[in-house]
Amino acid sequence: MKDYKIGFIGLGNVGSKIANNIIRNKKYNLYVFDLNKNSSKKLVSEGAILCNSIEELISKVTVFITCLPSPKEVKNVLLKSIPHINKNHVWIEMSTTDEEDMKMLSNLVLKKNAQVLEAPVTGGQHRAESGNISILVAGSKKTFKRTFPILSCVGHQILHCGEIGNASTLKVVTNYLASINLLAIGEALMVCKKYGMNLNTAYHGIKISSGNSFVHETESQVILNGSYDVGFTMDLVCKDVGLFNKLTKKYKIPAKISNLMVNIFRNGKKRLGKRSLSTSIVKLLEEDCFESLRSRGFPSFLVDINKKKKAIEINNEKERF
Repeated sequence: MKDYKIGFIGLGNVGSKIANNIIRNKKYNLYVFDLNKNSSKKLVSEGAILCNSIEELISKVTVFITCLPSPKEVKNVLLKSIPHINKNHVWIEMSTTDEEDMKMLSNLVLKKNAQVLEAPVTGGQHRAESGNISILVAGSKKTFKRTFPILSCVGHQILHCGEIGNASTLKVVTNYLASINLLAIGEALMVCKKYGMNLNTAYHGIKISSGNSFVHETESQVILNGSYDVGFTMDLVCKDVGLFNKLTKKYKIPAKISNLMVNIFRNGKKRLGKRSLSTSIVKLLEEDCFESLRSRGFPSFLVDINKKKKAIEINNEKERF
């Protein structure tokens, strides 16, 4: 079945950028809904069709995508959608959500003889904007094949991870690792600062070393600039590390680092506010050390300078042994 009418629910920092990449592809009609009507104005000006309710959107499309800030909102939206779903529908869930909730909600959709994919994205706002973000996908291969042209509008590297639950779990794992890295970067830069080292030199030294990472190459830049602007907020990072910690409890893993991280970011949310930027957790270290980690020549926000790359499916078959 070919899908030409796509629905998008959730037009926040990442969702609006993903939706914009779909509408750039002229073969799709994009129907959008968000509780904040202002978030849809730019998309509507570019050709998206605004719906006044979730029910209206579902009735007009064959594929609908959700990209929402919390498991609670994903659940609320899906439960409102269920009565209007039929066998022609595919639900693609692109949020970072709870794997148990995802399995439960997927079963509700499958009982309607519709199809489901979980497809959380990873790689930052700047890659969401350029269409070069990575996508972790789980669900049936048949549904994956049906929706691959849509996913291709959105991302570059696309990995099929197996059954529902796998992609949500892997996304939470990657966000946990990124959050650990963020905290470590703050401490590493502070050591360099206290030592008297030029922080530009420190940044480039780390970049060419075994200590380099995606987080360093991106988030360190906006920390050193002082904007801290990665478009990701403290409430979201608390949600993500909390979901990871929940998994460690579920499997009785004595995860000392995870417990510590949860406390660090909860403290950050308490001191800085839930809508403060996640990278501003480093600001607390600066305050505690009476130091500023500023250096000239770094951008206030991140831009992917690469043009949209052709989507590729990452083949992980050879990695299995």
